[in-house]
Amino acid sequence: MSVVAAARGSLIRPLHRLAAWWGQLDDLVGDALLYGLSALFALSTYIVSATIAESHWGSLATVPYSVAAVLAFAASRRHWRSPSTVRLWLLALVILSAMAMPLVMESRWRALDPAGNFGQPEVMVVERAAQALYSGHDPYQAYWHNGHLEHEIPGVPAYESFFPYFPLMGLFGLPAAADHHVTGATDARMIMSGVTVAATATALWLLRPSRRQRIRVWQLLVALPTGSMFLATGGDDMPILALCLLGVALLKRRSTTSAAVTIATAAAMKLTAWPIALGALLVTFDQSGRRAFWRMLAWMAAIGVVTITPLFIADPTTFLANVIAFPLGLAHVPSPAASDLPGHLVTMVIPSLGHFLTPLTLLVGGVVLARYLPRHRPLEVATMLRILAVSSAVIILTASAPRSGYVIYPLNFWLWARVTSPAVDDPRDRDEVSAVPVSVELA
Repeated sequence: MSVVAAARGSLIRPLHRLAAWWGQLDDLVGDALLYGLSALFALSTYIVSATIAESHWGSLATVPYSVAAVLAFAASRRHWRSPSTVRLWLLALVILSAMAMPLVMESRWRALDPAGNFGQPEVMVVERAAQALYSGHDPYQAYWHNGHLEHEIPGVPAYESFFPYFPLMGLFGLPAAADHHVTGATDARMIMSGVTVAATATALWLLRPSRRQRIRVWQLLVALPTGSMFLATGGDDMPILALCLLGVALLKRRSTTSAAVTIATAAAMKLTAWPIALGALLVTFDQSGRRAFWRMLAWMAAIGVVTITPLFIADPTTFLANVIAFPLGLAHVPSPAASDLPGHLVTMVIPSLGHFLTPLTLLVGGVVLARYLPRHRPLEVATMLRILAVSSAVIILTASAPRSGYVIYPLNFWLWARVTSPAVDDPRDRDEVSAVPVSVELA
């Protein structure tokens, strides 16, 4: 056995054991574990986070997660005719108390004290861009030139002068722009959260997964810190993910045009939706079973051209500096989102690699996919999602300025792959009402 094969086996075997152990857990016990870990995460966020918005979320969410963990564990010790109903009530409790309540309170506090930092920087960045668009101005202003930052916004950190999204992201800030000030209800987070919840609910209604799978999707995307912390403090990735999930559901229903419009809308907001857009082109079929590649490509291109091209043509250099260079850590202004993941650590030791690491990763990944895809046609939606889960994880780990929060992308892609898989490999994924005691179910 080669050294590479041995290393791969030593890494994969523990993961298989962990997955097998998790698969044997009773669902209520699993919920208790997830909520308990969430409580610890919220508490540690409250104690150590240097971000005021995240620290406040941690202080507000610790108790709800702890109560939900205790209730879930206590419920697992009893016999229930429908355990999933108990899990749904606990899920609703967590969403209301660990996501909705902190969201409303932080939005209100920010409205009362705009200088109090009761929101992540991206909230203000989106709202300022929306104000520029609402006034008929270009939201892309900042760029590095001759050793200094041009058009820096006074009174805020340098990185807030950049708008690292596509123009359509400004839609989330339009209520505040139209109102000319933030009132709490017009906070961009409120709009993002509303879109996230609505798109997720619609996607699950279209997919018709088992109740167990629906609960897991809601937990990961909204209830657990992988969703609630971002929604409450300013995570612009959450509506992007929810729109991608809705696009995946429409792909499964072979609603080509609707899927194209939905995914293209997400891709016209943020670059992180582009992998789903590219994957969708490979798995799209119409109602008669024919490939609909060109129809989907036409819709995506049309939406992209209409929403992106005008501002790109107006000032290509500044546009690229904001949308491409800054997120990749190449704009000479460090992003506060950068995390100590392998790619960032390597770039800190050898700064010159920052310009090559991500392109090299994309090149190698492209070659691997080019060899894999022709041998695995036709590609299923679930398979596409698994590929995206692995590839996005690799890109996050090797990026020169990665966000640790981006890990929610591969996590969600992997879960969606299970939800969209045609095979039912766990009897608990079937909507069966069971009155069997937990001890017997586990036997």
